Amino acid sequence: MAIELKQPLRPALYTEYKVVTSILDGTYPPGSALPSERILAETLNVTRPTLRETLHRLSSEGWLTIQHGRATTINDYWNEGGLRLLGTLAKYGELLSEDFIVSLLEFRVVMLPPVARLAVMNTPDLFADYLSGYTDLNDDPEEFALFDWELQVLYARHSQNAVYPLILNDFASVFTIMAPHYFSLKKGRNASRIYYRKLLAAIKKDKNDTEKIVRKALQESITIWEELATNKPQHRGEMTIAAFPPLS
Repeated sequence: MAIELKQPLRPALYTEYKVVTSILDGTYPPGSALPSERILAETLNVTRPTLRETLHRLSSEGWLTIQHGRATTINDYWNEGGLRLLGTLAKYGELLSEDFIVSLLEFRVVMLPPVARLAVMNTPDLFADYLSGYTDLNDDPEEFALFDWELQVLYARHSQNAVYPLILNDFASVFTIMAPHYFSLKKGRNASRIYYRKLLAAIKKDKNDTEKIVRKALQESITIWEELATNKPQHRGEMTIAAFPPLS
């Protein structure tokens, strides 16, 4: 899938893009070494200070290890990285494996339902007003994706827990890429309409049902996503940016 940019990336972001995507696509797997700083800077056509700054930031996130006088090596980032790495990783959703996407969705099943319950309990009128808009949704996948994402953002912001929005923000890039695929399915749109209708009814009648309704909907979304992943063409990993030279 080609991604057309409306404007060129800044040198530091471009350098991050090339290094991280070369790690994710297996060009530089865990345990391998990057080219020397001089060669890598020339290949990317960036200055060595820009390259050095980017590599040190990626090192602090757990992507790689920099040792003075020795080659920079790629870490076992799945096991050694943390939330900061997740934030960078999420920018490149088109290169993430199906297993990882499912893992993110499973994490959402654990995290979001109690957050939703807290938020609805705190501001029921706000959610009733927002969810009433679901009847105006047409079958545009982008429109559905935006409505669903904004609902999740409302959950996080009105839970009165400062950590939830920070965690959710790390998933924004992945959701932006993957949600339109999900909502391109009639089954996905219909499941969400049922979810919004049941949630709206619960808010008006018994707010304690919120957590159960949200959890069931998120679990069903995993099943639908797995069906989508099984049936769609195998080209998600072919993410390129026009005029970007290869890293190696």
